[in-house]
Amino acid sequence: MSRLKTVTMYGLFILAVGWGADFWRAQSIVSGKAPELVAMSIQGKQVDLIAMSQDKPVLVYFWATWCSVCSTVSPSVDFVSGNMQVVTVALNSGDDMRIQQYMSAKDYDFTVLNDATGLIGRAWGISLTPTLMVIDKGQITSVTTGFTSPFGMWARMLLS
Repeated sequence: MSRLKTVTMYGLFILAVGWGADFWRAQSIVSGKAPELVAMSIQGKQVDLIAMSQDKPVLVYFWATWCSVCSTVSPSVDFVSGNMQVVTVALNSGDDMRIQQYMSAKDYDFTVLNDATGLIGRAWGISLTPTLMVIDKGQITSVTTGFTSPFGMWARMLLS
């Protein structure tokens, strides 16, 4: 019984530290109403984030091709994009062709908006990649930074 108690305590400690780190790192990120985001994806699809979020929550993933943690999170984003609305923003990752080549090499199929100049990231207060948000009915309902599992993404979408 004491072994289970120890494991539970360590688990709760890890969760508390994770939530605290998220809270601290997310201080610069916008909250409440999501900024307007209407743009053309690198796949040629018109994206209107606020309109998309009216029917179902949208997972918004800020990432970069040069981000080492993103290379572990992006496969999970690609996995959940088959069952959830996902819009991603590639920060300072080059032109559309470079990002498309990266996507093809990794066999990713999620929607990508190219933020080559960093304007979208600055408008949203993004200072760390990866950053994931859930937008529901135009409101930011969840923010997390750093590594996130598919289960974590799913849970945030479900709880929004």
